Amino acid sequence: MEPVAQDFQPRTFSIKLWPPSGSTRLMLVERMTKNFSTESIFSRKYGLLSKEEASENAKRIEEVCFASANEHFMKEPDGDGSSAVQLYAKEISKLMLEVLKRGPMPEKDREAAVIEKPLLPGNTVFDISGGRRAFIDAEEAQELLSPLAEQGNSYTRICFSNRSFGIDAACIAEPILASLKKQLTEVDLSDFVAGRPEDEALEVMRIFSSALEGCILKYLNLSDNALGEKGVRAFNALLKSQNSLEELYLMNDGISEEAAKALCELIPSTEKLKILHFHNNMTGDEGAIAISELLRHSPLLEDFRCSSTRVGSDGGIPLAKALETCSHLKKLDLRDNIFGVEAGIALSKSLEKLVGITEIYLSYLNLEDEGTIAVANALKQSVPHLEVLDIAGNDITIKSVPALADCVATMQSIKKLSLSENELKDEGAILIGKALEQSHTHLKELDLSINMIRRAGARCLAQAVSNKPDFTLLNINGNAISDEGIDEVKEILKAGLNSADVLGPLDENDVEGEGEEEEEGEGEEGTAEGDEDELESKLQHLKVEQD
Repeated sequence: MEPVAQDFQPRTFSIKLWPPSGSTRLMLVERMTKNFSTESIFSRKYGLLSKEEASENAKRIEEVCFASANEHFMKEPDGDGSSAVQLYAKEISKLMLEVLKRGPMPEKDREAAVIEKPLLPGNTVFDISGGRRAFIDAEEAQELLSPLAEQGNSYTRICFSNRSFGIDAACIAEPILASLKKQLTEVDLSDFVAGRPEDEALEVMRIFSSALEGCILKYLNLSDNALGEKGVRAFNALLKSQNSLEELYLMNDGISEEAAKALCELIPSTEKLKILHFHNNMTGDEGAIAISELLRHSPLLEDFRCSSTRVGSDGGIPLAKALETCSHLKKLDLRDNIFGVEAGIALSKSLEKLVGITEIYLSYLNLEDEGTIAVANALKQSVPHLEVLDIAGNDITIKSVPALADCVATMQSIKKLSLSENELKDEGAILIGKALEQSHTHLKELDLSINMIRRAGARCLAQAVSNKPDFTLLNINGNAISDEGIDEVKEILKAGLNSADVLGPLDENDVEGEGEEEEEGEGEEGTAEGDEDELESKLQHLKVEQD
């Protein structure tokens, strides 16, 4: 087998819980069949199903619930599938209970019930992604895709992810897919050429592109295919024919500067686009400039993810400026880039205009204090309904905490706040704690891990969250809190509306660091227990500005 060329990027593997294997699905059907046809408290009250009826119901329930959970998973393509598994189990349990309480039905009534009231239109989704990743040959492709070739089928969504197509298998798929052009609206071709030599993979992409050319798609997922510019251009025919896309996923695709420019060149319109995900590519500054042009022509965009794309200040500034045109944006994820202060300031100006945004992820952007203050001031003035703010790992010090605290105080809808891996110390932690202490009843998670926090700061954070009815996690790991301080935190949490269970792990907490001296240059002695109490006392009556 020929080696894969450099244009294709190394692949990393992660454990995913979804989709379940074929054998797992079959086992669930058999288990449900047994439950339906075995004597139980339900059967004594409502009647016992025959094995035939039990099997019929079990198969229908599994198919419906799998389709529902898989649709949920498609909306979170980079997740581990745990939420899909939970939904799958929950829906199966609910429908099983309905069948058990309904009891046995005459055969003619069973048929009528299926016709008149299907549980879900399961035959609109065709998905072969279950089970282990595998190469597909022509014979297997013929068998796997046979339902798509049936006359009168109503499939509108197909998922070929996790199966590696060679040229022979692609040639089998080509006429079948071409026959569905008028009905397909959602196509998932993520990770569908894994392990193939570059020349073969590119030819497979061209075959699929030609077969699907002209489909009026709302959803297109080409993630995990190490596309590069060659791969993007291999999908030339498909991309050029798309004017109605609402969701586009290009994650972990080796999207370089040239590939990003090719995308802008090939896609004729993004006016209807609502979701655009570019996570984990090597886009760089020039690529970010190209993507910014896509943003300028995507007025309906609601969810933009451009995390881990090697974008620096030169690309971050035009990208940030372009975001101001996306007035419908609800979720913004720019994590793990190297924006720097100037791009942070440019971003703050766009954030002033994104009044409907609810989730912002800006961790590891090198914002520093100046960029952080600009962002905080912008959010304070214009984003009243923010639910998630992640600004971890930005070299934030006490200098920018007053602005952050004022900002946080206005966010009455905040559910998750992450300021981890900064340098807030006790003084900063106390300011944040005071900002959160009153109201903020929706708060669920607070993360100030790795911030040089000691006993006084930890105590104040515990007090701030102790009265939150829905609170689930306080992360103060990686700090320097004494054993006595940890005990105090637990007691404060127990005395409030929560239990000590909301306190996250403390395996990286440095209990020995509590008594060490602060760094020189601040004109103060080391903050021992008495000094910490004095610090907290000085800040006790501090009022955080709220508009």
